[in-house]
Amino acid sequence: MVTKEDRIKYWLESAKDDWKVAEHLFEKRDYPYSLFFGHLTIEKILKAIYLDKLNENPPYTHRLVHLAEKISLGLTEEQLELLETITDFNMEARYPDEKFSFKKRCTRNLSKEYLRKIEELKKWLIKRI
Repeated sequence: MVTKEDRIKYWLESAKDDWKVAEHLFEKRDYPYSLFFGHLTIEKILKAIYLDKLNENPPYTHRLVHLAEKISLGLTEEQLELLETITDFNMEARYPDEKFSFKKRCTRNLSKEYLRKIEELKKWLIKRI
């Protein structure tokens, strides 16, 4: 039988793997997809917290603010704005209409700064489990 702890571990291990991919893609200068995997990292940590706090499977959504609000983390306005921006990385990296303009905006410096912010948020969120 799969326990709640097993499912939480699944989300956290998957997030850890995605973070490694984000770092690798940044090193290879694939900035848009490094930010996309940064989004996946945060999404999966939020889903682990959701499962931990509400004792139910998280919804199928990529909207980070929606997940965070459901689990009442007491996020600051700055953290909520960051979640909105990170959610945009998911959409902009995947959909053709936005993909090309997003790629142009994803400079090394912008990507490095957002990956730093994602890593800080990642560490903060993991402490909530």
